[in-house]
Formats: sequence, C-alpha cells, structure tokens
Amino acid sequence: MSTALFDLTGRVALITGGSTGLGQGIALALAEAGADIAVAGISPATETASRVRALGRRFIDIEANLISVEPVQRMLEETLDAYGRFDILVNNAGLIRRADAVDFTEQDWDDVMNVNIKSAFFLCQAAGRHFIANGGGKIVNIASMLSFQGGIRVPSYTASKSGIAGITRLLANEWGGKGVNINAIAPGYMATDNTAQLRADPERNKAILDRIPAGRWGTPSDLAGAAVFLASRASDYVNGAIIPVDGGWLAR
Repeated sequence: MSTALFDLTGRVALITGGSTGLGQGIALALAEAGADIAVAGISPATETASRVRALGRRFIDIEANLISVEPVQRMLEETLDAYGRFDILVNNAGLIRRADAVDFTEQDWDDVMNVNIKSAFFLCQAAGRHFIANGGGKIVNIASMLSFQGGIRVPSYTASKSGIAGITRLLANEWGGKGVNINAIAPGYMATDNTAQLRADPERNKAILDRIPAGRWGTPSDLAGAAVFLASRASDYVNGAIIPVDGGWLAR
C-alpha cells in the first residue's frame, strides 16, 4: 500500500483543545503527515505551535471558549482567512466534572454538555456546510470508553460522550454521500490532566491497569495512527465508525 494514502500535504486541520494532551498529540501527528494546523481553545498553545513549526508546518492559535457556540463560525473564518482552505476538523476539546450522581449540580451538567456535545455538534454543522459546498472533508470526533460504558461519578461526561457516538453516526448517514467522512476515536485510559485524579489514587490506578491488556496508561502519541488514518484518503470509505484506541480495555 502506498504511503501517499496517508499524506496530508497541503491540507489544513482545525483541532479544538490542542494546547496540551490528546489534542496536542493529534495536532503533531497531522503536522508530521503534512497538514498545516489551526488550534482553538482557551489556553495559549505555545508549545504546540513551536513543535508544529519545527516540523515545517504553518500554525495559528485561535482563542475560543467552547462553553458557548459563539466562537464556532469565527474559528472557521479565522482558519480560512489564514490558509485559504479548511479540510479537517478534530473535535477534541472537552470537560469532565466528577461527583456522585445524587450530588451532581446543574452547573456541572450544563458546562460539560455545552463543551462536549453542544459545541461539538455545531462545529460539525459549520464544518459540514463548508465541506459539502467545497467538495468534501474529514471530521474526527473524540469519543471515549464512556461512549460504550457507564462509568461512575461522571454523569454529564458519560452522557456527552454517548452523544458524540450518536451524532457521529447520524451525520455519517446524512453526509456520507456528500463527500464528508465523519468518524470518532474513543481513547482508553490516557495519561492526561483529565485522569490525574485517577492515577493519583493507588486503588483506582491499580484497578484500571489490571484491566488493560496492554498493562499501561495510553499516551497522546498512541492516537497518532488513528488520527492520521481518519484524516487522510486512506479512510475514504470509512464513515460512522467509533474506533477504540484503548490498549484492549473493551476486549476484556
């Protein structure tokens, strides 16, 4: 198989939440494959910018707080203004709030749902309109193990990630014949800021590691292959898939 199928040279990718963690790992993977990068989020993506530019790719940093849909259209416009094209959307930005379901607050519910599913959907919508009008494009949503399972103490996160799987399939049904591929990656237990609390708890850390056949927490670089695949021509006949990258967690 030719590696040209995975070549992203000349493509432009917009990644939300790309300043650290999984989003940064995906941004670097797409840049290594040849894409120019736009990152959007509430924190400056200084390190991501430096590493992307070191790969010879262009980079822009867009300030956007996705707790509301206000920045959605502006993010696309800034990407198009900078590069003149837009080919790949990665919906990575996310929030998680932990509390027992009996104590969970409306604010924690709304904040997580607004970022993780509402803004993600409207970004898909904006990107979809552009892609349909301009010959196609790729959307990669970031799902979760909790797109398949219930979890504990994260009711809004579980609801939002179940929703990501659902809208990924729905939009694939609507747009699959219009040149748009929309799929999702479901990361397993990754060593990021979102899991710091779990990794710091010796009992929870051991219980999680005991179940992962790979025997370790994942890292942002573990998502690189799946991200490049779903963003490239190699996945042109893949639509509505939720691909676990989980060290075997779901197989257990």
